[in-house]
Amino acid sequence: MRLTTKGRFAVTAMIDLALRQHGGPVTLAGIAERQKISLSYLEQLFGKLRRNALVASTRGPGGGYTLAKPLTEVTVADIIAAVDEPLDATNCGGRGNCHDEHPCMTHHLWTSLNQRMYDYLHSVNLDELVQQQRGTPCAEGISTVSMGAGKARPVRRIAVMATA
Repeated sequence: MRLTTKGRFAVTAMIDLALRQHGGPVTLAGIAERQKISLSYLEQLFGKLRRNALVASTRGPGGGYTLAKPLTEVTVADIIAAVDEPLDATNCGGRGNCHDEHPCMTHHLWTSLNQRMYDYLHSVNLDELVQQQRGTPCAEGISTVSMGAGKARPVRRIAVMATA
């Protein structure tokens, strides 16, 4: 089981959007260039993200995309679910008919793993991922958004491993 390109690209594009939207709507062409993702693929992903109310689009000159919700309200699980990314370690798609129409011996193990993956991805929000990017080469040229005098937001480091 692995997270596919669709889910990885959707999360990456949403981080890019979140980092840059303070200057107005962000174009998909800009995200495509910065993240080395096909523009037509991004258009498909953002259509799904828009239909799931995670992003809002602005048409015309100066148009593009912005987040439809605050950073803290968008979880990685929301993004992955919006682009129809399956996160299922079972062979039966969770139906419990993996072995002669009955659950196989490891069905409960994989079902438990599915729940833990979902719980973890639901616990990580876009704000945390954006804060991790501040000051990194991927976020060069982006000004830091201040929370006010003396206020600092704690940053949780999240290690993520995915394969293509």
